[in-house]
Amino acid sequence: EKGPRRYGNIMIDPRVVRGNALSIRLLPESTQPSTSEVKKQRKAQKRLLARKLTQEQTRPGTPEPVEGREHVYVQTELYLEEISDRIIEVDGECQTDEFLDRPPTPLFIPAKTGKDVATQIEEGELFDFDIEVKPILEVLIGKTVEQALLEVMEEEELAQLWSHQRAFAELRNAEFAELQRLEEQDRRIREEKERRRLEHLEKLRKQKETAEKVAARAFAQRYLADLIPSVFNNLHASGFFYDPIERDIETEFLPWLMSEVEETLQKKVLGRMMLDSLIRMVVEKRLDEFSHPPPSDQTEAPAEEPRATDAAPQVSGEADAADQPVAEKEETDQPVAEE
Repeated sequence: EKGPRRYGNIMIDPRVVRGNALSIRLLPESTQPSTSEVKKQRKAQKRLLARKLTQEQTRPGTPEPVEGREHVYVQTELYLEEISDRIIEVDGECQTDEFLDRPPTPLFIPAKTGKDVATQIEEGELFDFDIEVKPILEVLIGKTVEQALLEVMEEEELAQLWSHQRAFAELRNAEFAELQRLEEQDRRIREEKERRRLEHLEKLRKQKETAEKVAARAFAQRYLADLIPSVFNNLHASGFFYDPIERDIETEFLPWLMSEVEETLQKKVLGRMMLDSLIRMVVEKRLDEFSHPPPSDQTEAPAEEPRATDAAPQVSGEADAADQPVAEKEETDQPVAEE
């Protein structure tokens, strides 16, 4: 504390963080990098940026677009990133404590040591500009010429690359056009081949169908050669071919005749039945009259005897009438039996 007080520059103090205090997070002393490490990192970043710039400059550029087209910038990264022209900015403030102004640091004057010695230098012994500047100029000119040659060679290389790229593009376009022509020719050949194949199949199908039709026609003619006579014979035998007069007699006259005969027979049968019923009634009535004896007062009447005798001839007449229809029935039964 009694010794001289020394002041140091805080900008070279490794414990002081330099730069924007808002964007750098203060680390604990145990994890703070040293100044040498920070310098190495900065140098590595500068070298990396310089290498990227040289690569971008030496990289051949994209040729100009064809007339009527334009280039489009497309992201080729694995993950797409939002491109924004305006960088996001955040304002921040901090309030520090008030400190007194530090007094200016006095100049450091080292203590005088040793002995004073002087040396006499004549004019021309220390520095000659014409002689000393020659190597410097040689180096500058050599570097400039070398850089110019490198730039010229780079331009020539770029021109050659562009010419090769144009030639490659022309060759690729020509090959693509030839490929399209060959594909179109192959497609036309395949379509023509398929069309010819379908035509051949259709021709074979028509030939087969024609042969089948001819064979079927020949078989039908051979099979139907004897069919028409046999069909006509069968139809004639079955009665499809008939005499119209015979058919008219069979269908019109004979049914009418049979119906008339049946009607006549029915009338005869009805008359016979009526006659039989009348005879039965008369016989039953006579039987009843003869079965009951007459009363005593009527036995003396002589006028009733001829009535009995008259009844007998009437009955005989009725019997003759009854016998006559029976005979007629026997005569009419003969045609019925014949029918």
